[in-house]
Amino acid sequence: MSTSAAAPRVILVTGPARSGKSEWAETLASRSSQSVTYVATAQIDPTDLEWQARIEQHRLRRPSDWVTLHVPIELADTIATASHPTCLLIDSLGTWLANGLEQDDTAWNQTVQDLLTTLRHATCRVVIVAEETGWGVVPAYAIGRTFRDRLGSLTRQIGAIADEVYLVTGGYVLNLSALGTPLPTPTQATS
Repeated sequence: MSTSAAAPRVILVTGPARSGKSEWAETLASRSSQSVTYVATAQIDPTDLEWQARIEQHRLRRPSDWVTLHVPIELADTIATASHPTCLLIDSLGTWLANGLEQDDTAWNQTVQDLLTTLRHATCRVVIVAEETGWGVVPAYAIGRTFRDRLGSLTRQIGAIADEVYLVTGGYVLNLSALGTPLPTPTQATS
């Protein structure tokens, strides 16, 4: 984690479902005084009306001058091509991960390393929204366990390189960077 006095470059906002993490990330992006590009990771399925309503709810909250990119897969490339004075708001890490869940462990670990490398070298501010899925029971099915484990590991790895990490839960925002003590950096990606 960076301890410099410079403006944060990578910010992680995490929390459970419906906690307000997206709203907090939007607030941070708005406060950046930079042009904001909203990176929507959801795959659009016109037959899923409930999913479309969720996407629309997010869209209506965003200022009209924000650019929206739909990036269900190529997240590292999107970050690599963005530059200052842009602020990328990526919503969300779990949705992006789900879009590539069929990758085997080797391919997934390479995807993670590509993303982490790109984040370390980002020239713009990047605000990432990540879901906390591991606070409940272990899923009874293999794909659910894979999703949960991959997201938990990736969130931890991004948290280790982020300049600021926030937890949004119970209607409150906690700055974990200021309140917490970081764990040692994981030595390798785990699937």
